[in-house]
Amino acid sequence: MGGETQRRASGSSYPKLSAGPVGKQIQGIYKDRLGQFTSGGQYESQYLLGAMYEGRASGEGHVKLSVYSVPDLARPTFKEATSQEFKHTKVGESFGPSWSTHWFKVQLTVPSDLQKRDHLELHWDANCEGLVWTEDGEPLQGLTGGGERVEWILPQAFRDGKEHTIYIEMACNGMFGNAPGGDSIQPPNPEKYFQLQKADIVAVNLEARALFVDFWIIGDAAREFPGDSWESHDAQQVGNAIMDAFIAGHGSKESIIECRKIARKYIGDNVDSPNVYETESQSIVYAIGHCHIDTCWLWPWAETKRKIARSWSNQCDLMDRYPEHRFACSQAQQYKWLEQLYPSLYDRVKAKVKKGTFQPVGGSWVEHDTNMPSGESLVRQFLYGQRFFESHFGDRCTTFWLPDTFGYSSQLPQLCRLAGMSRFFTQKLSWNNINNFPHTTFNWVSLDGSQVLCHMAPSETYTAEAHFGDVKRSVTQHKSMDQDATSLLVFGKGDGGGGPTFQHMEKLRRCRGISDNIGLLPRVKMGNSVDDFFARLEKKAETGTKYVTWYGELYFELHRGTYTTQANNKLNNRKSEIMLHDIEYLATLASIKDSSYKYPKKDIDDMWESTLLCQFHDCLPGSSIEMCYDDSDELYAKVFETGEKALKDALSTLGFSRNASGQDNVAINTLPWHRAEIVKLPGSMSRAPEYALVDGKMGIACVSGLSSSAKSTASIKEIGKGVFQMSNKHFKLEVEGGIITSLIDLTVNREIIAKGGKANQLVIFDDKPLYWQAWDVEVYHLESREELPAGRTEILEQGPHRVSVVTETKISEHSWVKTTISLAASVEDQPSYVEMESEVEWRESMKFLKVEFPVDIVNTEASYETQYGIIRRPTHYNTNWDMAKFEVCCHKWADLSENGYGVSILNDSKYGFATCGNMMRLSLLRAPKAPDAHADMGRHHIRYAILPHAGPLDSRTIRTAYNFNHPMKIYSSPSDVHSTNSLLNAITLHGSPALILDCIKRGEDDEDVSRGEFSKRQGRSVILRIYESLGGKARGTINMKLAVKKVTRCNLLEDDESELKIHHGSVEIELRPFEVATFRLQL
Repeated sequence: MGGETQRRASGSSYPKLSAGPVGKQIQGIYKDRLGQFTSGGQYESQYLLGAMYEGRASGEGHVKLSVYSVPDLARPTFKEATSQEFKHTKVGESFGPSWSTHWFKVQLTVPSDLQKRDHLELHWDANCEGLVWTEDGEPLQGLTGGGERVEWILPQAFRDGKEHTIYIEMACNGMFGNAPGGDSIQPPNPEKYFQLQKADIVAVNLEARALFVDFWIIGDAAREFPGDSWESHDAQQVGNAIMDAFIAGHGSKESIIECRKIARKYIGDNVDSPNVYETESQSIVYAIGHCHIDTCWLWPWAETKRKIARSWSNQCDLMDRYPEHRFACSQAQQYKWLEQLYPSLYDRVKAKVKKGTFQPVGGSWVEHDTNMPSGESLVRQFLYGQRFFESHFGDRCTTFWLPDTFGYSSQLPQLCRLAGMSRFFTQKLSWNNINNFPHTTFNWVSLDGSQVLCHMAPSETYTAEAHFGDVKRSVTQHKSMDQDATSLLVFGKGDGGGGPTFQHMEKLRRCRGISDNIGLLPRVKMGNSVDDFFARLEKKAETGTKYVTWYGELYFELHRGTYTTQANNKLNNRKSEIMLHDIEYLATLASIKDSSYKYPKKDIDDMWESTLLCQFHDCLPGSSIEMCYDDSDELYAKVFETGEKALKDALSTLGFSRNASGQDNVAINTLPWHRAEIVKLPGSMSRAPEYALVDGKMGIACVSGLSSSAKSTASIKEIGKGVFQMSNKHFKLEVEGGIITSLIDLTVNREIIAKGGKANQLVIFDDKPLYWQAWDVEVYHLESREELPAGRTEILEQGPHRVSVVTETKISEHSWVKTTISLAASVEDQPSYVEMESEVEWRESMKFLKVEFPVDIVNTEASYETQYGIIRRPTHYNTNWDMAKFEVCCHKWADLSENGYGVSILNDSKYGFATCGNMMRLSLLRAPKAPDAHADMGRHHIRYAILPHAGPLDSRTIRTAYNFNHPMKIYSSPSDVHSTNSLLNAITLHGSPALILDCIKRGEDDEDVSRGEFSKRQGRSVILRIYESLGGKARGTINMKLAVKKVTRCNLLEDDESELKIHHGSVEIELRPFEVATFRLQL
């Protein structure tokens, strides 16, 4: 009936009959099970941790201990310490107190049963930091304690059965100081003791240790890949298979090797070597090791110096073990300390720098605050930093590295470019507590239009633990992927130092293995530098990629209290900057006058380095422990002592004497414009008038005694009970109870104070931030505003040259303010202002003292002085971005102006300010109790002033604020006044009043100045720093009375760039808005 087909037997091996029921894995249970394999607790001995070590030796026969406990919290050198008598000690004993040092002599004898083991380590855990030294004084490796970095690998030579000696220097502090309990920012406990818990020779099963990391990363993949992805399910299956194999093999060596074979199915075959990174696949995450060491914070500077040695020796060791390791390290000051205190370790670091594995970055002296230092201080951070790196390592830095500073001021891009850096790395804005900063990689544009290429790590940390999640977040949190998807992953223990560990290196190898073998996780790459990363970004810009832009400051929406905390420290900063300005100006001219006078370059360098050190981002902001401010007070005292001597020597060479007596007195004006001021004469001049008129251009100013019949006077009268009217030619004001209730500008007949307003009103706020006491002030503190009631006001001075009233205000049972309001007679065409001087006894707890000025001015923006420019910020709360700026940083002045009129508030040492509507509020003092329990307690002297001005904000405010901060001092007249004055104003700037001649100094490498870091330049030169201060194009002329051969424009590092034409002793210049320019006058 048709064709037939031949049936074939089925060849399938699929069983016909079911072997029995098989259930579906309950995913949550099997995922949770993974945690048992590598954790402690009740199953520790049953799983991997129980197989980690193959043997252990301890006790007198193998680890013999003796100790020298250093008295008086001293930190002796190795030679000093090891020459002392050591006493027997043992595991279990405790050592202290906080900050003390104990040197241990550790005599090791490896027992015969461990000598043949593959890998031997000394495990030392005293729950505090330490440093391992060889018997002959070479620092080897740092120890952290508390279970972290407690191992030191024993050399092969120690396996001979003989006794071998090392030393361990114990520092009685943890990685984050000595805070009591678990809250690291609380003031340190001075009586903390540390128990030596472990001192064992241990044989480590390296395969078990490797399996631990294999399993760690596979477990992370199971947990952190999307739950509905096959990659997550596969990781969970592999993890459970590893556990099953371990159990089946009873945790034997063979079972561990089998477990690793199973792991390789997921992580790949090359994770035990740097070859894992050598694949053709494109990487987008570039991992760079880093060790952020706060130069001071929860520990003093002396401990930082030891943290550097502990941390950097660790990295040198890791580089020998992991060829792919690249370590980026900033802060020239820390390199200098290492060179001075640990020369052999410094040589080791220098060799790694030459090899390219230890990579200096940053270009600055320290990782400094950028809000409060002056413009010239920012310049010197770069000048001293770059010169150190170039002179010691042969290259300048191209990347400005500042991951942990509390906001970034608006002129940094310009200064970076002028210091040879086109790149900037940070991440701190990820801490914003109001708005989420919108970019990862972008062009950051300065006030003058200069730009740097900025990258903020999307992992949002500079101390990544190199976890699976850190790699993952480097993409999932990347905000600039439209332009570029790559990112830096900056990993390593930090803040307290330490840096990357071997676990970090191993985890990253496995992350890369998963990326190549499984996918989904972004590929991480090691072996490149920070500069390599940025060079690739710059190359993309050259070929057409347009990165987004951010103009102006990178305002940090947190840590706003740091503009005010530790007021004395901030005052010392301002004073040191002003002193250095004057010393350099006077010493420069003294060196020109007299060839036998030696320009005090070493003293100036020492003063600048100390000032720059104190500008570290936890010192100047006020967020360190009390010991740090004891240190900075001592350092500033030395700065002022050195500075006074340098001033005396320069003035003596110029013919001046401080012994001002009789009628032949003059003042020195170190600012580059005419000044005319009424000055109080020194108290020693008892027969002379109390006040004098000081009048003169840059250089020598005449001092003229004032009589009661002077043309311009100030007057005061009581117009009601306790109500005083003070007036001069410019102003009439009324004061009641220390409050200015009226201030009329007589030149335009305008009331300055808002209707019903009270200027110079002291107000106090409850100040309890969410956590960071010294750092933060939160917006809700404004709701606790309380006016301080004033006491009785009395007349202190009745004129005719100056009038003043004084009022004492009680804050509490323990605190008070004594405020003097003064008005001097008007002088010529100089601006007049109302000055306030407050003496404060401050003994409060968690309070914030401010002073208010409600002014009759309307504008949606206020202006604030920043370095080399002006920044405008909102006076309203329209958006969260606006409201976030409820407390901001300013320098010598803040201004609120409308068309035709404005008011400036000047200060001599304050940095915190707020303008809300028409209320201008200067921040005076805070009282946080952590990390310094005594922050700001004690006596303070504060000067501030109100400067009304008809017309717009202009050079009057700029110059008056400079004058306010640079009081003229009176000296005896030099014998040849004319020639001395001619020398002192031998270099002058004319033209636009917006141009500021901010610095006059000698060239760094002039042959009579150089300290030998670089080749000497022939001849002598003078360096000028000029900037445009108001935000418009400005032209001017540098006039020179000196025999100047050549004028060149140069960068901040004093590299000559272009020559300017000299015409009849003058050079014409033109600067764009807010531009900073440096010129060299070659004599």
